[in-house]
Amino acid sequence: MERKCIDENKSTRRKPSGAAVKKESVTRAIEKALFEEWAVTGYSAISIEAVAKRAGVGKAAIYRRWPSKLVMVTDLVNKVGVNLFVTPDTGDLYQDVHQILLQLRRLLRHPLIARILPDLHAEMGRNQALASEIRATVQVQRRSSAEKVIQGAIERRQIGPDKDIEMTLDMLGSMIYWRMVITKNRADKKYLDKLTSLIVRYLID
Repeated sequence: MERKCIDENKSTRRKPSGAAVKKESVTRAIEKALFEEWAVTGYSAISIEAVAKRAGVGKAAIYRRWPSKLVMVTDLVNKVGVNLFVTPDTGDLYQDVHQILLQLRRLLRHPLIARILPDLHAEMGRNQALASEIRATVQVQRRSSAEKVIQGAIERRQIGPDKDIEMTLDMLGSMIYWRMVITKNRADKKYLDKLTSLIVRYLID
């Protein structure tokens, strides 16, 4: 009788629902849904409800991961921006610069990213909290990675120590961004080769 009661208690005891477990598949679905929603509506119109609906999850699944829209957006933007950039270290200035430009082209070729970036930069001009979060993480880390390439070339004495590194970093990002995102022109192999040569000539002259 006692054994029967124990067995019944086991069978009726509430099992953990797993609701609090942050499943990676759900996180990926939310991430995909956020960027898709953003590309359609723009940052200001993004809502937690719309992202949850697009991801096929409840709002609670989002709030378990991020306490607000701002935190969710900045976390995922930083994740994408940092993870897609690897500091090249070929030992050759031309190849390192070329690799940086290739990585930027790969990022800007993504159809969702190409649509989101102009809106993000416009929103950063209106939203100081968003601007501070993005600049403090993804922009700082990406510029720091590119700066390591330039410092490496200085240490190898491929370029002089008096070069304007800030201007070089601006050149590495702005020209390809302007061509691909603003003017909507192609950045093919020929263009990347010419741009790489232009930047390297500036550095070694």
